[in-house]
Amino acid sequence: MAVNAVQYAQGNRIVELMRRPAQQRDAEWVKDALQQAVLLELATLPPYLCGMWSINATSQNPVLRTLRTIVFDEMSHLGIACNLLTTVGGSPSLTDETLLPKYPGPLPGGVRPELTVFLSGLTTHSVGMYARIEEPDHPLPPAAPASFTSIGAFYTAILDALCAQPELITGHRQVIRDMEFHGSGNSLVELKTLDAVKAAITVIKEQGEGTSASPENPFPNAEGSGELAHYYAFRKVIRDHELIEPPLPPDKWPFPTFPMGIVPEGGWPRTGSTAPPAEVITLLDQVNHTYGKMLGLLEQTWQQEDQDQATDLLDAAVNEMRKLRSPAQKLMQRPLPDGSGKNYGPEFRYTTS
Repeated sequence: MAVNAVQYAQGNRIVELMRRPAQQRDAEWVKDALQQAVLLELATLPPYLCGMWSINATSQNPVLRTLRTIVFDEMSHLGIACNLLTTVGGSPSLTDETLLPKYPGPLPGGVRPELTVFLSGLTTHSVGMYARIEEPDHPLPPAAPASFTSIGAFYTAILDALCAQPELITGHRQVIRDMEFHGSGNSLVELKTLDAVKAAITVIKEQGEGTSASPENPFPNAEGSGELAHYYAFRKVIRDHELIEPPLPPDKWPFPTFPMGIVPEGGWPRTGSTAPPAEVITLLDQVNHTYGKMLGLLEQTWQQEDQDQATDLLDAAVNEMRKLRSPAQKLMQRPLPDGSGKNYGPEFRYTTS
């Protein structure tokens, strides 16, 4: 019943998993599902980071603050998903190119199959895409019915399987990190009981989708209550843009942004008449190499039996992530050669060279 990389690469693994009858969702199903959850959490980071980094404003800009809060949440969700996978005896795979999200492309596993996730600067189009990623099955107020399962519904299925088999939760290879300064519930804690697993999955779901009764994030950042869950926060950004008078074009904001274009399939061309200058290629390669190094360090983090070694590796991964911003923003200030008025931006392609 083990699943190989080719099956993952077919892109519909979550669809297949969700179709499996509940009584057949055994230990291998749970491991398989949680590997997909890790990939889902990873898939959100590059598009959100591109939108955040394209804002050329002070840290007090409300849209920048919203995106920064959500990015920190998603980083925590990735760590929580890794802890969930190791507690059931699995090991996160983050360096297999056949598994990693590619842009533009679908979300991993077939969630929201009508949605294409792309990398660009901040536009109403990109923020709308962010909202579709986070959209619950039953938003408040009601929206059009979802064409397939939401991320939250997938996590609910995982939790149901673990509630039926709590003996799968072992507390193995758990990474601990205090991140309460990023918000309530964002710390990485040991998941060695069913109650701890329930609490962790609740954080992921309700930070992203809100609750059935409220659009507010019940696990807000350090600034206190009133913070919206990710879906509603993105919808608010779009609404506020639409209320501006006189109306602004979809790619214009009442604050400065770098006009990053949409990264094409396979990344920016390296050869031919549209090839970028050498300094742009250097920056693109720098981001891709740093991203690959970060993923390798994260994968190693959850392979460690020793907590101190895991902490050191996680610190190193966080340090690599911090290195991404500067070359990414330099790219966002380099014009494309097509006269579109758009600029380059990071590709987030996995590479080790």
